[in-house]
Amino acid sequence: MTAGFLEPLLADGAAAAGGQSAWLADVREHAIQQLARDGMPGPRSEAWKYSSLRALAQRRYQRGDDDAKARAIAPTLLDLPGIDGPRLVFVNGAFREDLSNIPAIDGLRMQALSSLLESEPDSLQPYLARSYDDGSDVFARLNTALAFDGPVIRVAAGKRIDPVVHLVMVGAEATSELAWQLRGIVEIGERAKLTLIEHHIGEDGQRHFGNQLTQISIAAHARLDMLQIQHSAESSSLVRRTEADLGVEGHFELRSIEAGAQWMRHDLVVRLEGDRSRFTSRGVFALRNRQHSDTRLDVRHIARDTACDIVWRGVADQRSRGVFHGAITVESGADGSDAQLSNKNLLLSEQAEIDTQPVLEIHADEVKAAHGATVGQLDESALFYLRTRGLSVDEARSMLTLAFCRVAFDSIENEVLREHIDTLLLDRLPIMSDGSTDAGSIE
Repeated sequence: MTAGFLEPLLADGAAAAGGQSAWLADVREHAIQQLARDGMPGPRSEAWKYSSLRALAQRRYQRGDDDAKARAIAPTLLDLPGIDGPRLVFVNGAFREDLSNIPAIDGLRMQALSSLLESEPDSLQPYLARSYDDGSDVFARLNTALAFDGPVIRVAAGKRIDPVVHLVMVGAEATSELAWQLRGIVEIGERAKLTLIEHHIGEDGQRHFGNQLTQISIAAHARLDMLQIQHSAESSSLVRRTEADLGVEGHFELRSIEAGAQWMRHDLVVRLEGDRSRFTSRGVFALRNRQHSDTRLDVRHIARDTACDIVWRGVADQRSRGVFHGAITVESGADGSDAQLSNKNLLLSEQAEIDTQPVLEIHADEVKAAHGATVGQLDESALFYLRTRGLSVDEARSMLTLAFCRVAFDSIENEVLREHIDTLLLDRLPIMSDGSTDAGSIE
């Protein structure tokens, strides 16, 4: 399944991504050859079993946006209540310096990948030279071949950055449907700390395809707290891959909210490489109309005494579909690991569907591990109780649904931001009984 989607994007080969060093040209050419050889995964690919690529493979997008730097963006679109600090903005995959805010903060470097490819390309080689040899990683290959921009965040060793860094990815209207690629790099030095927000938004009506790959390195005794708010235009499609490697006693705490885009996929790959490193994940996907969301976690315990604590919630209304795959692997020698995974889901409509698959694979001794998954409906007795207190059916359903989803963000200390997330979810789910328009589907 190569024709259609990939062909116009890969036209002109590696030169499509612009000027580059020799090693990067080789990396891009290798990825293009892999794509040409394997195409897009078919229905027999286990990784894409529940998210068919057949319809997407037939779509034709324009590669990138030549006018991205000139597109008018309302400043209010970039605002996030409770957050006012350093900010990097990307519009249709291109850096917008005029919309960004890059103050001088000791120990913090915020740059655009496009700039570093010109000035310090070799500093990016450990990240951009990574090869994706599994055919199911088609979009990681595509990103490797074509991405020329994205956020590069580096925190020096021993530095604790107090302001929250805000990354904004905007999908803006254009005369044609676009496919853009973003490559993000986040480096947290030894004993350093950073709080980061990745914020996806979009103008209504645009049907672009976004592909973002973020590579995170957390050194020994360092910590990264990250909040991902995916609220792209409901008519768009978005694929994201978040990779994180943790050193000795490194800590990665991730909260994710998947609420936008018509068709979305998020691969989260975490490697606990240092002894006593820890990964905590809280997430929720909230779907309506014909939205399709596919979340896949791949957490690997490689070192001793590592821990992961994963709790995800899913809500699907109308004819939407959610997919959750949570895989935890405890490799040989990773004794003392503690792995916990829970995924609970709500169906708010007879036409909605959620598929969940928790997986544990253990190759070590003295391991503590547990996993579980459920798919159900709202508690009728709780609905009845709320209605006896004067709430309408819609109000009761909204209240119970929000309470169910709050596990993903109830520990956020910023009250204004937490209230904004409440409002975002209440605005989406459940759909009111007077109905809503259908955004369409790529499937």
